[in-house]
Amino acid sequence: MSKPIKLYSHAQGPNPFKVVIILEELGLKYDTVVLDMAEMHTPKFEPINPNGRTPAIEDPNTGVTLWESGAIIQYLVENYDPEYKLHSKAAPDKYYENQYLMFQMSGQGPYFGQAAWFTVYHHEKIQSAQDRYKNEIKRVTKVLDACLEGKEYLVGGKCSYADLSFLPWYTMIGFLDPSGDLQKNLDGNANWKAWMDRLMARPAVKKAFEEKAKAAEQAKH
Repeated sequence: MSKPIKLYSHAQGPNPFKVVIILEELGLKYDTVVLDMAEMHTPKFEPINPNGRTPAIEDPNTGVTLWESGAIIQYLVENYDPEYKLHSKAAPDKYYENQYLMFQMSGQGPYFGQAAWFTVYHHEKIQSAQDRYKNEIKRVTKVLDACLEGKEYLVGGKCSYADLSFLPWYTMIGFLDPSGDLQKNLDGNANWKAWMDRLMARPAVKKAFEEKAKAAEQAKH
């Protein structure tokens, strides 16, 4: 790769940092354009992502413009991971990795996002909605805890994009519940807790979240 990938991001949203983690893990060059919500719904950005969300990428090396975090992750590992550091070459593991990415996108992301909406942003406090989505966070975590029984990683005995895709939303738990009660509940899942600690200790993951903290701080000014 000769030219940096352009990544369109948001200072606080977790989904762009799913992509940042993969970029950092693969040691790829990238330039970040941080957009606020208003900038995502402009004629300048809509040709890049008609859905008006981040992340999106423009890859000058291939001419590909792509949106949706899961699609971007799959694109990056297929095109820039020839040594199979973060994904598997053969069946069945390559299908299992995709399975867990789909679970992250359909099971974790939407429920955690709705928990954020009804807990932090919705103008009316609806306790039943808050309880529903926080219970879904607990349920999804128990599913992962069970899947990790006797294993360090979800697939093939190594860290893959399947594992890493879950991290950004889990780092939002303190934002969703400042009391710490939800985090304490999740930490009771021993397999999940050990897995999270293992993933969060990776240098590329640390760097990605440093970038997130820096972007959030800059957005305040």
